[in-house]
Amino acid sequence: MKKSVTIFILVFIVITFAAAMYYLYQKNQEDPVVYKTEKPEKKSIVKKTVATGSILPLEEVLIKPNISGVIQEVYVKGGDNVKKGDLIAKIRVIPNLTSLNNAKNQIQTAKIALDDQKRNYDRQKALFDKGVISRQDLERADVTYKQAQQDYNAANRSYDIVRTGSTRGLGNSANTLIRATVSGMVLDVPVEVGNQVIEANNFNEGTTVASLADVNKLIFEGKIDESDVGKIREGLPLEITVGAVENTVFDAVLDYIAPKGVLENGAIQFEIKGTLNKQDTTFVRVGLSANASIILAKADSVMAIKEALVQFDKETKAPYVEIKNGDGFDRKDVTLGVSDGIHVEIKDGIAENDEVKVWNKIKEEEEKSS
Repeated sequence: MKKSVTIFILVFIVITFAAAMYYLYQKNQEDPVVYKTEKPEKKSIVKKTVATGSILPLEEVLIKPNISGVIQEVYVKGGDNVKKGDLIAKIRVIPNLTSLNNAKNQIQTAKIALDDQKRNYDRQKALFDKGVISRQDLERADVTYKQAQQDYNAANRSYDIVRTGSTRGLGNSANTLIRATVSGMVLDVPVEVGNQVIEANNFNEGTTVASLADVNKLIFEGKIDESDVGKIREGLPLEITVGAVENTVFDAVLDYIAPKGVLENGAIQFEIKGTLNKQDTTFVRVGLSANASIILAKADSVMAIKEALVQFDKETKAPYVEIKNGDGFDRKDVTLGVSDGIHVEIKDGIAENDEVKVWNKIKEEEEKSS
């Protein structure tokens, strides 16, 4: 019994020893772990956030009629350049029956008063010729007669305006002629011949006949998420890219950030605006979608490494890298600067010729070994 136990123990020891020797042999056959390194490089780093929006005119003027009616003629179309005072459209007035009837009554009333003052003036003139009354009485009658004539003429003009929208003597002031109030490009003409339009007044904004704008003065208007709104401020530079205009970047300046956010698709969005420094050689159509890169920070020609090479101390959270030193690596604390999410500026801690360990490779090798 004792002999068999002894034999079993000896066999177990031999097998264990053989397994250990085989393991050591296999380890010696493996290639040594070679860690990759990267050197710092000089580059410019730009930290930015992106907002989506569209290109709009700085000022868009809506042309509206001063009288209700039907569009009789349209003289412009979208894309035309017009000057202040140019004719946009002409309206044919459809008179209101109540207003037309009141205007007729005013004419009749004014005619009765005019005839009465005419008879009175004639009587006073005859009496003056006979020397019965003074010149002052005659002049008083003459003034009253002329006032009656003026009232009658005014009643006739009012009737013409109610019936046709215009009258003799108004010239360019005729309500039926719609003219441009500013110089610029016609962006849109939303009406056609035969459409009814409503005048602009205190109770109705009226029908838009045309919209005008100076296309050389454009702005970017977009939305930015609440997570980024705290990082921006007015006066920051923008880089505007328009999808329909390839290989062109427009410079702009952020000049408006909405003080109040709006809930859209489950997230709070803040409106921003930036004035474009548009190139005269490039025509940008109003309403095109665009993206604005808001430059938060910028560092030109600085020493940088990939952000993935930076490690952080577990206790102090201080950043550091591992620098190659012969066959090993030494830890070096670093001071970080601007980061764009891929590369980070190194302000202090390493030299330009240092070789930085690719520390993500270590984790990969350790996982393979385990």
